Amino acid sequence: MSTESPAPDTAALPPLDTAPATLVALARDAGYRGAPGPLAETLLVARPLLAAAGLAVPDGPLTVATGPLDVRFAHVDTDSRVGPSGAAGTDDALRVSGTLHRVPWARAADAAVVLTEGPHGGPVIFVLEAAEWWQSAGANLAGEPRDDLVLREVTVPAERVRRVPAALVREAAWRSGLARAALIAGAARRCVELTVAHTSSRRQFGRPLSRFQAVKQEEAKLVEEAALVTAAVEAAASALAAPGSAEFPAWVAAAQAAASVAEITRIAHQLHGAIGFTELSPLHLATTRLWSWRDEDGGERSWQQRIGRYVLDGAGEQLWPRVTGG
Repeated sequence: MSTESPAPDTAALPPLDTAPATLVALARDAGYRGAPGPLAETLLVARPLLAAAGLAVPDGPLTVATGPLDVRFAHVDTDSRVGPSGAAGTDDALRVSGTLHRVPWARAADAAVVLTEGPHGGPVIFVLEAAEWWQSAGANLAGEPRDDLVLREVTVPAERVRRVPAALVREAAWRSGLARAALIAGAARRCVELTVAHTSSRRQFGRPLSRFQAVKQEEAKLVEEAALVTAAVEAAASALAAPGSAEFPAWVAAAQAAASVAEITRIAHQLHGAIGFTELSPLHLATTRLWSWRDEDGGERSWQQRIGRYVLDGAGEQLWPRVTGG
């Protein structure tokens, strides 16, 4: 297993009633700084889902996992005449086995919020404590932990389990997309700053690179792409304040962030030259995170398909006002 990564300082986590726009801004800052921990997952996904489900929100950093598991009632109701044997329990306590793959920052989290299919045939959400899983270390392209969590007959007490509607499963998906988009917005800003600093200080033919017209044009494109991501994320952050209105803006933010990564990284590396590809280069640390985050939680194609289905389902006449907030 790889070396443990430091978790965010739990004392620095904002209170549960913090304004959503502030939470998104904190996630953007985490992306800008390359913060080593599940801050975006904690603030924008795990805690809101637990609150919506009526579960207690643990202190400290949290991660989120979804996927199929072997889930049974821990206390089977043997007197039930509904369904096959084991289809009902005397309470909602569960016995869980299986593997959750590529869970972000699991080794740095105090607990994991899990969404899966329950033994009653509908979705459930429950909380796993770190001591309840066995961990197989993994990482993304940027070296950030993406660990597999192996569960072996773990008993989850009823007070940590809730049956939830399908709408909460959808919310988990778009919240994860928004969290990644916020991280991408922060790292994109970092790429802009690093690139502008490099072209201003690097000299060729007796003048800074930034004085060449071709370089100016590419820098302008870089700033534009980063601004597009930031604007989309800020629009989604504003929508979070109004219940029920954030799903579509979150799709747009996730799609725009994923789409912009290729151009942001292309321009930043082109203007840095070979130095930007070295392993310890600050630009390398930012761009490998961008490539990794772009492909997580569905990727560009998945978010664009959601938007496309929204249009085809009869909301096309509302598309532009919804995108622009008009």
